[in-house]
Amino acid sequence: MFTLLKRHTLIWLLPLSLYLYHLAFENTAIFWYMHTFAILVLMSIALVHYSVFDELKTWKSLIYGLVFGTIIYAILAIGYLVFDVLPLNVEGPVSSLQTLFAPTSIWHYLLLMFVIVPGEELFWRGYIQQQLKKYMKPPFAILGASLLFGVALAFSGFWPSIVAGIVAGILLGLLYEWKRSMPLLIITHLVVLVLLFIVLPLPL
Repeated sequence: MFTLLKRHTLIWLLPLSLYLYHLAFENTAIFWYMHTFAILVLMSIALVHYSVFDELKTWKSLIYGLVFGTIIYAILAIGYLVFDVLPLNVEGPVSSLQTLFAPTSIWHYLLLMFVIVPGEELFWRGYIQQQLKKYMKPPFAILGASLLFGVALAFSGFWPSIVAGIVAGILLGLLYEWKRSMPLLIITHLVVLVLLFIVLPLPL
């Protein structure tokens, strides 16, 4: 049994990751503490079992990160505007999501920059996506990892976070398979969050 679990880590790691996300979103008063704890645990597991790919020069990661981060933000913003036209009441859930979980202090932003964003990319794209490639072709692994990321975000209780997580996960997953650079993913993710939370927050 131990050999099986060691060889197929997704058997126990996926339930653990979902449970940790559940704990993080369960109590909004301590969300930042619990989410940071969850990501630190998952990031540590990923780093133990995963070799980080970095096949881009630093300056290219910075430039591509700015470009791709802006593109992903634009796709999410356009999606929001489309949903807002439809009778889906997207503005209410997005506003509530921003109120409950958006960063509000310097240390929140520091946690995002140095723990949460790197940890999420290392775990979901770096580890889960790569592990899924053992069982399926890369396009399905990207989709699978993105759907699982969306399931984890479902514990927030807001459907827009699920949709945004899946869409962003697919785009970041494709970017990782294309450029093979974890620093690029982290910079891209950070650019998206800076645009979402500081420069052009939703609702527009």
